[in-house]
Amino acid sequence: MNLFSDTKDREEWGLSMPGNLVDNNSVSLSGSIISKPVFSHEVYGEGFYTFTIEVPRLSNTYDYLPVMFSERLLPLEKFEIGKMVAVDGQFRSYNNYGNESGHKLLLTVFARDIVVLDNIEDAKITNSIYLNGFICKKPVYRTTPFGREIADILLAVNRAYNKSDYIPCIAWGRNARYAANFEIGDNIRIWGRIQSRNYQKKLPDGTVEERTAYEVSISKMEHLKENNNARKANKESQSV
Repeated sequence: MNLFSDTKDREEWGLSMPGNLVDNNSVSLSGSIISKPVFSHEVYGEGFYTFTIEVPRLSNTYDYLPVMFSERLLPLEKFEIGKMVAVDGQFRSYNNYGNESGHKLLLTVFARDIVVLDNIEDAKITNSIYLNGFICKKPVYRTTPFGREIADILLAVNRAYNKSDYIPCIAWGRNARYAANFEIGDNIRIWGRIQSRNYQKKLPDGTVEERTAYEVSISKMEHLKENNNARKANKESQSV
């Protein structure tokens, strides 16, 4: 008996997807497990869990990244604190309607494969992401108090069945200056890493809450001029 009424149900939780859309969003991570899996939800009898992975940076600091996975990928008893794992998947966003803390967008790495690295020699540290998406807000260019140029970008990355993931990204230096000229709807490709960042949020009652933001730190980007020129030409022809 097929528990999924149609392919849309399966795609909703990453159980099937056309190959070209898989290629729009690709993540590879490796690091140490620092939390036991916690139950998230169930879809047609298949349980999904989340855990946190600690990924070292070259600067001797760490990123703490949430990972969601199906219980069918790997038995739960394999997730031991301190174990090294390699994760391949996608960076996903979900609307978090029931969260009273005010978070509107939940970001997580959705695992399509997880491997426990029993041999420490196999534990090469990896944190890489590739995205092919569209600018959905005008990039915000600014200079930090330390004089670094940065640009905040919100990228919409298409999934099957008219779904999209909305991924916050940060460009640095000359890439930030370049991104400042991007327009809403522009198609870009980016390569980089996922980073976690702690910040303080002041709540309406005056209390301050510690929160963690997740975003993509861009190391390389490409503005797909052919696609963007065609889009702009089509837009201009429609306005005539």
